[in-house]
Amino acid sequence: MQIRSATDADAARISGLIQSLSGPFFLSPDGSGAELFLQSVTEQAIRGYVSASNFLYLIAEAENELAGVVALRDNTHLYHLFVARTHQGKGLGRSLWLCVKQAALRAGNSGRFTVNASLNAIPIYERFGFIPSSPKVEKHGVAFMPMQLVAVQNGG
Repeated sequence: MQIRSATDADAARISGLIQSLSGPFFLSPDGSGAELFLQSVTEQAIRGYVSASNFLYLIAEAENELAGVVALRDNTHLYHLFVARTHQGKGLGRSLWLCVKQAALRAGNSGRFTVNASLNAIPIYERFGFIPSSPKVEKHGVAFMPMQLVAVQNGG
């Protein structure tokens, strides 16, 4: 498994991975109403994030297959964390999270992070140390739980 910085050339694969895993976010089974979210994960949108100076975007590859992706916005907000189904349950999500967390701490983050967790991912973020920061939100066709983490510098 190799974790590296994402490039423009990775945008289509990243977009495909995120879209393939997005069903649990939608309030409607067919995704209707979630057009803003879906626009935010198009290939073109991903290219913008990858090249933006306020994003740290990493991918994990296993034998040239995209296994996972993580993005941190503004050195504080966990913007994307997706692991391909075939790689789930093996610690890759935690590895990706730790990579961006450590990079953020080195770049001056005091240990405070936020995430808008999909409802099915709340237990994962709780294992990372995040706690809910407000009630569940249903907006623009998706549901999520705002969460925050105040981390110890060497902690999980």
